[in-house]
Amino acid sequence: MESFPIIHTNLWDAVIAVPLVVIFTQILKKFGNIRKPVVPMVANIFGLLISIFFAHRTNLFAGIFMGIFYGNAAVGMYASLKTQWKAYRKEE
Repeated sequence: MESFPIIHTNLWDAVIAVPLVVIFTQILKKFGNIRKPVVPMVANIFGLLISIFFAHRTNLFAGIFMGIFYGNAAVGMYASLKTQWKAYRKEE
């Protein structure tokens, strides 16, 4: 049985990949007219594409594993920023 690969989290993950997923998702929301329940799935697809084809192209398992994290981190970051902005503006 093969051991699990070592997956290194680096600056790329936090500063470039996750914001890219947020940006791509927001562009698709603006111009693609997608429904709100589908947005997390779209973010995960973008995260997987970025991770598998750019960040972890030498290791498919690491690409899939980190791609899901990229997508979910992007959704969480967007939701957190939106909640903070509404609290700052005292909106409901």
